[in-house]
Amino acid sequence: MKKFLSMAVVAMMTTMSVYAQDETVQVYFELNQLPKLIDIMPEPPAFDSPEFANDVVRYGWGKQQRQDPDRVALAIADAEWDDHAKLFLQWKDAFGLEINETNTPEIWKLLETSLATTDPMRKETKAYYHRQRPFERFDDSMPSHEEDDLRGEGSYPSGHSLRGWGISLLLAQIAPQRAEAIFSRGWDYCNSRVIVGAHWQSDVDASRTAASIGFCALQGSEAFIAQMKKAQAEYAEKTQQPVGVKASVIEHPATRAHRLDGISAEETSHGIVIEGDQKVVRK
Repeated sequence: MKKFLSMAVVAMMTTMSVYAQDETVQVYFELNQLPKLIDIMPEPPAFDSPEFANDVVRYGWGKQQRQDPDRVALAIADAEWDDHAKLFLQWKDAFGLEINETNTPEIWKLLETSLATTDPMRKETKAYYHRQRPFERFDDSMPSHEEDDLRGEGSYPSGHSLRGWGISLLLAQIAPQRAEAIFSRGWDYCNSRVIVGAHWQSDVDASRTAASIGFCALQGSEAFIAQMKKAQAEYAEKTQQPVGVKASVIEHPATRAHRLDGISAEETSHGIVIEGDQKVVRK
Protein backbone atom coordinates (compact mmCIF):
# COMPACT_ATOMS: atom_id res chain seq x y z
CA MET A 1 0.00 0.00 0.00
CA LYS A 2 2.81 2.39 0.94
CA LYS A 3 4.59 1.71 -2.36
CA PHE A 4 1.34 2.26 -4.26
CA LEU A 5 0.83 5.63 -2.54
CA SER A 6 4.42 6.63 -3.30
CA MET A 7 3.95 5.81 -6.96
CA ALA A 8 0.71 7.79 -6.97
CA VAL A 9 2.56 10.79 -5.59
CA VAL A 10 5.21 10.43 -8.30
CA ALA A 11 2.54 10.23 -10.99
CA MET A 12 0.78 13.30 -9.63
CA MET A 13 4.01 15.29 -9.49
CA THR A 14 4.79 14.20 -13.03
CA THR A 15 1.51 15.71 -14.14
CA MET A 16 2.48 18.90 -12.31
CA SER A 17 5.69 19.03 -14.40
CA VAL A 18 8.03 17.92 -11.67
CA TYR A 19 10.28 16.72 -14.47
CA ALA A 20 10.16 19.96 -16.41
CA GLN A 21 13.51 21.13 -17.70
CA ASP A 22 14.51 24.73 -18.23
CA GLU A 23 12.56 25.65 -21.34
CA THR A 24 14.79 28.68 -21.97
CA VAL A 25 17.76 26.38 -22.66
CA GLN A 26 18.08 23.90 -25.51
CA VAL A 27 19.05 20.84 -23.45
CA TYR A 28 21.39 18.15 -24.74
CA PHE A 29 18.90 15.40 -23.89
CA GLU A 30 15.28 15.33 -22.76
CA LEU A 31 14.78 13.78 -19.34
CA ASN A 32 13.23 10.61 -20.78
CA GLN A 33 16.44 10.05 -22.78
CA LEU A 34 18.62 10.00 -19.65
CA PRO A 35 19.22 7.09 -17.26
CA LYS A 36 16.52 6.82 -14.57
CA LEU A 37 18.15 7.25 -11.18
CA ILE A 38 15.25 5.56 -9.41
CA ASP A 39 16.03 2.36 -11.34
CA ILE A 40 19.75 2.61 -10.57
CA MET A 41 20.20 3.93 -7.06
CA PRO A 42 19.48 1.94 -3.90
CA GLU A 43 16.91 3.03 -1.35
CA PRO A 44 18.11 5.56 1.22
CA PRO A 45 19.16 4.01 4.52
CA ALA A 46 16.31 3.05 6.85
CA PHE A 47 16.22 4.97 10.11
CA ASP A 48 17.06 1.79 12.08
CA SER A 49 20.04 0.76 9.90
CA PRO A 50 23.81 0.97 10.56
CA GLU A 51 24.09 3.22 7.51
CA PHE A 52 21.71 5.70 9.11
CA ALA A 53 23.76 5.56 12.31
CA ASN A 54 26.64 6.87 10.20
CA ASP A 55 24.34 9.60 8.86
CA VAL A 56 23.67 10.69 12.43
CA VAL A 57 27.39 10.71 13.23
CA ARG A 58 28.03 12.84 10.16
CA TYR A 59 25.20 15.17 11.16
CA GLY A 60 27.06 15.71 14.44
CA TRP A 61 30.26 16.32 12.47
CA GLY A 62 28.46 18.91 10.40
CA LYS A 63 27.27 20.77 13.47
CA GLN A 64 30.83 20.83 14.81
CA GLN A 65 31.99 22.46 11.56
CA ARG A 66 29.62 25.35 12.25
CA GLN A 67 31.98 26.44 15.03
CA ASP A 68 34.46 27.50 12.34
CA PRO A 69 33.26 30.90 11.04
CA ASP A 70 35.08 30.52 7.72
CA ARG A 71 33.72 27.04 7.06
CA VAL A 72 30.14 27.90 7.92
CA ALA A 73 30.37 31.04 5.77
CA LEU A 74 31.50 28.87 2.86
CA ALA A 75 28.64 26.43 3.49
CA ILE A 76 26.15 29.29 3.43
CA ALA A 77 27.62 30.59 0.16
CA ASP A 78 27.43 27.06 -1.26
CA ALA A 79 23.68 27.01 -0.56
CA GLU A 80 23.08 29.42 -3.48
CA TRP A 81 20.78 27.88 -6.07
CA ASP A 82 19.16 30.48 -8.30
CA ASP A 83 22.08 32.81 -9.12
CA HIS A 84 24.44 30.84 -11.35
CA ALA A 85 27.00 33.64 -11.41
CA LYS A 86 27.41 33.26 -7.63
CA LEU A 87 27.30 29.48 -7.94
CA PHE A 88 30.10 29.26 -10.52
CA LEU A 89 32.14 31.80 -8.56
CA GLN A 90 32.70 29.13 -5.91
CA TRP A 91 35.09 27.37 -8.34
CA LYS A 92 37.04 30.48 -9.38
CA ASP A 93 40.25 29.70 -7.46
CA ALA A 94 40.21 25.99 -8.21
CA PHE A 95 39.47 26.49 -11.91
CA GLY A 96 41.90 29.36 -12.30
CA LEU A 97 39.33 31.54 -14.05
CA GLU A 98 36.16 33.39 -13.10
CA ILE A 99 33.17 32.09 -15.03
CA ASN A 100 30.55 34.59 -16.10
CA GLU A 101 28.22 35.11 -19.02
CA THR A 102 30.14 38.11 -20.39
CA ASN A 103 33.80 37.11 -20.26
CA THR A 104 33.51 33.33 -20.63
CA PRO A 105 30.36 32.82 -22.74
CA GLU A 106 31.34 29.39 -24.10
CA ILE A 107 32.13 27.93 -20.67
CA TRP A 108 28.98 29.56 -19.29
CA LYS A 109 26.86 28.02 -22.05
CA LEU A 110 28.36 24.59 -21.47
CA LEU A 111 27.62 24.69 -17.74
CA GLU A 112 24.15 26.23 -18.12
CA THR A 113 23.06 23.70 -20.73
CA SER A 114 24.59 20.75 -18.91
CA LEU A 115 22.88 21.66 -15.63
CA ALA A 116 19.56 22.24 -17.37
CA THR A 117 19.93 18.74 -18.81
CA THR A 118 20.98 16.83 -15.68
CA ASP A 119 19.44 18.75 -12.75
CA PRO A 120 15.95 17.24 -13.26
CA MET A 121 17.32 13.69 -12.99
CA ARG A 122 16.96 13.81 -9.21
CA LYS A 123 13.29 14.75 -9.01
CA GLU A 124 11.57 11.41 -9.53
CA THR A 125 13.72 9.75 -6.88
CA LYS A 126 13.19 12.63 -4.45
CA ALA A 127 9.42 12.45 -4.91
CA TYR A 128 9.30 8.68 -4.56
CA TYR A 129 11.28 8.34 -1.31
CA HIS A 130 10.33 11.71 0.19
CA ARG A 131 13.05 11.31 2.80
CA GLN A 132 12.94 13.55 5.86
CA ARG A 133 15.76 16.07 6.04
CA PRO A 134 18.14 16.27 9.03
CA PHE A 135 17.03 19.71 10.22
CA GLU A 136 13.43 18.47 10.21
CA ARG A 137 14.14 15.23 12.05
CA PHE A 138 16.08 17.04 14.78
CA ASP A 139 13.89 20.16 14.72
CA ASP A 140 17.01 22.21 14.19
CA SER A 141 17.70 25.58 12.62
CA MET A 142 19.88 26.00 9.54
CA PRO A 143 22.69 28.56 9.30
CA SER A 144 21.75 28.99 5.63
CA HIS A 145 18.13 29.78 6.58
CA GLU A 146 16.65 27.45 3.96
CA GLU A 147 14.05 25.90 6.26
CA ASP A 148 10.98 27.38 4.59
CA ASP A 149 12.19 26.43 1.11
CA LEU A 150 13.18 22.87 1.97
CA ARG A 151 10.69 21.74 4.61
CA GLY A 152 8.54 18.92 3.28
CA GLU A 153 10.75 18.30 0.24
CA GLY A 154 12.56 14.97 0.03
CA SER A 155 16.28 14.95 0.69
CA TYR A 156 17.41 11.88 -1.32
CA PRO A 157 19.39 12.52 -3.42
CA SER A 158 20.83 15.99 -2.82
CA GLY A 159 20.15 18.37 -5.70
CA HIS A 160 22.91 20.77 -4.65
CA SER A 161 25.42 17.91 -4.46
CA LEU A 162 24.38 16.47 -7.81
CA ARG A 163 24.87 19.92 -9.30
CA GLY A 164 28.14 20.67 -7.48
CA TRP A 165 29.78 17.38 -8.37
CA GLY A 166 28.51 17.74 -11.92
CA ILE A 167 30.12 21.18 -12.21
CA SER A 168 33.38 19.72 -10.93
CA LEU A 169 33.30 16.95 -13.53
CA LEU A 170 32.65 19.44 -16.32
CA LEU A 171 35.36 21.87 -15.21
CA ALA A 172 37.87 19.04 -14.85
CA GLN A 173 37.13 18.01 -18.43
CA ILE A 174 37.81 21.58 -19.55
CA ALA A 175 41.00 21.90 -17.49
CA PRO A 176 42.21 18.42 -16.44
CA GLN A 177 45.50 19.90 -15.29
CA ARG A 178 43.57 21.53 -12.42
CA ALA A 179 41.47 18.47 -11.59
CA GLU A 180 42.78 18.02 -8.04
CA ALA A 181 41.85 21.54 -6.97
CA ILE A 182 38.52 21.37 -8.84
CA PHE A 183 37.43 18.10 -7.24
CA SER A 184 38.61 19.23 -3.81
CA ARG A 185 36.36 22.28 -4.13
CA GLY A 186 33.52 20.09 -5.35
CA TRP A 187 33.97 17.68 -2.45
CA ASP A 188 33.76 20.50 0.08
CA TYR A 189 30.78 21.98 -1.77
CA CYS A 190 28.86 18.72 -1.36
CA ASN A 191 29.84 18.44 2.31
CA SER A 192 28.46 21.92 2.87
CA ARG A 193 24.98 20.38 2.57
CA VAL A 194 25.73 18.18 5.58
CA ILE A 195 27.13 21.14 7.52
CA VAL A 196 24.00 23.28 7.14
CA GLY A 197 21.73 20.32 7.97
CA ALA A 198 20.03 20.18 4.58
CA HIS A 199 21.12 16.62 3.79
CA TRP A 200 22.30 13.37 5.28
CA GLN A 201 25.73 12.13 4.27
CA SER A 202 24.13 9.26 2.34
CA ASP A 203 22.13 11.83 0.30
CA VAL A 204 25.38 13.52 -0.67
CA ASP A 205 27.21 10.28 -1.44
CA ALA A 206 24.38 9.11 -3.69
CA SER A 207 24.41 12.44 -5.52
CA ARG A 208 28.09 12.18 -6.42
CA THR A 209 27.24 8.90 -8.14
CA ALA A 210 24.14 10.43 -9.75
CA ALA A 211 26.20 13.34 -11.09
CA SER A 212 28.69 10.91 -12.60
CA ILE A 213 25.85 9.06 -14.33
CA GLY A 214 24.57 12.32 -15.80
CA PHE A 215 28.06 13.39 -16.82
CA CYS A 216 28.64 10.12 -18.68
CA ALA A 217 25.31 10.53 -20.47
CA LEU A 218 26.33 14.00 -21.68
CA GLN A 219 29.32 12.49 -23.48
CA GLY A 220 26.91 10.88 -25.92
CA SER A 221 25.68 14.23 -27.23
CA GLU A 222 27.39 15.64 -30.32
CA ALA A 223 26.20 19.12 -29.31
CA PHE A 224 27.80 18.67 -25.88
CA ILE A 225 31.11 17.53 -27.38
CA ALA A 226 31.11 20.50 -29.77
CA GLN A 227 30.42 22.95 -26.94
CA MET A 228 33.04 21.31 -24.74
CA LYS A 229 35.65 21.95 -27.44
CA LYS A 230 34.61 25.61 -27.56
CA ALA A 231 34.84 25.83 -23.77
CA GLN A 232 38.29 24.26 -23.76
CA ALA A 233 39.49 26.66 -26.46
CA GLU A 234 38.09 29.62 -24.52
CA TYR A 235 39.81 28.45 -21.34
CA ALA A 236 43.13 28.12 -23.17
CA GLU A 237 42.74 31.60 -24.64
CA LYS A 238 41.76 33.27 -21.36
CA THR A 239 44.39 31.58 -19.21
CA GLN A 240 47.14 31.15 -21.81
CA GLN A 241 47.35 27.53 -20.68
CA PRO A 242 47.11 24.58 -23.04
CA VAL A 243 44.16 22.29 -22.50
CA GLY A 244 44.98 18.98 -20.89
CA VAL A 245 47.98 17.56 -19.17
CA LYS A 246 51.28 17.45 -20.98
CA ALA A 247 53.01 14.24 -20.11
CA SER A 248 56.71 14.62 -19.66
CA VAL A 249 58.42 11.88 -21.60
CA ILE A 250 61.90 10.78 -20.64
CA GLU A 251 63.69 8.87 -23.30
CA HIS A 252 66.23 6.32 -22.18
CA PRO A 253 68.95 5.16 -24.53
CA ALA A 254 68.51 1.55 -25.51
CA THR A 255 71.86 0.73 -23.96
CA ARG A 256 70.96 2.17 -20.55
CA ALA A 257 71.01 -0.57 -17.92
CA HIS A 258 68.81 -1.12 -14.86
CA ARG A 259 68.92 -3.59 -12.04
CA LEU A 260 65.94 -5.92 -11.61
CA ASP A 261 64.56 -3.63 -8.91
CA GLY A 262 64.42 -0.77 -11.44
CA ILE A 263 67.35 1.21 -10.08
CA SER A 264 69.81 2.47 -12.66
CA ALA A 265 72.85 0.19 -12.93
CA GLU A 266 76.37 1.58 -13.10
CA GLU A 267 78.73 0.29 -15.77
CA THR A 268 80.65 -1.49 -13.04
CA SER A 269 77.55 -3.26 -11.65
CA HIS A 270 77.67 -7.05 -11.45
CA GLY A 271 74.85 -9.59 -11.61
CA ILE A 272 71.71 -9.62 -13.76
CA VAL A 273 70.73 -6.26 -15.27
CA ILE A 274 68.32 -5.10 -17.99
CA GLU A 275 69.87 -3.44 -21.02
CA GLY A 276 67.23 -2.30 -23.49
CA ASP A 277 64.75 -5.21 -23.49
CA GLN A 278 67.29 -7.91 -22.69
CA LYS A 279 68.50 -9.52 -19.49
CA VAL A 280 72.27 -9.42 -19.30
CA VAL A 281 74.53 -11.20 -16.82
CA ARG A 282 77.47 -9.05 -15.81
CA LYS A 283 80.44 -10.88 -14.29
